[in-house]
Amino acid sequence: FLIKENHIAACGGIQAAIAQARKLASDLPVEVEVETFEELDQALAAGADIVMLDNFAIEDLHVAVEINGGRATLEASGNVDDTTLRAIADTGVDCISSGALTKDVKSIDLSMRITQTFNV
Repeated sequence: FLIKENHIAACGGIQAAIAQARKLASDLPVEVEVETFEELDQALAAGADIVMLDNFAIEDLHVAVEINGGRATLEASGNVDDTTLRAIADTGVDCISSGALTKDVKSIDLSMRITQTFNV
């Protein structure tokens, strides 16, 4: 389960959203997107398996890793590109996601030509 801000709002908070996700699919890991240290604390207290730190500054990622203390997998997301990747990795987060991998990709002219027929 990936719980984002609209899910949190609809459920009435992070704890309620995680509880609902566990009720619906107890065998799946629960990931919660957070934007503040307060939300991080709530996600950890509610037992999130993965916490996505959305648009945290480099300094704040260091702090989040300390707060977490190994309780959950931490994913850094937002403002990730080739100029920030090393600094983000050096904070100690467990994984990094980046929309830059797909949003700025240039298309190529590609075609496929079938040259043989098959009897099916």
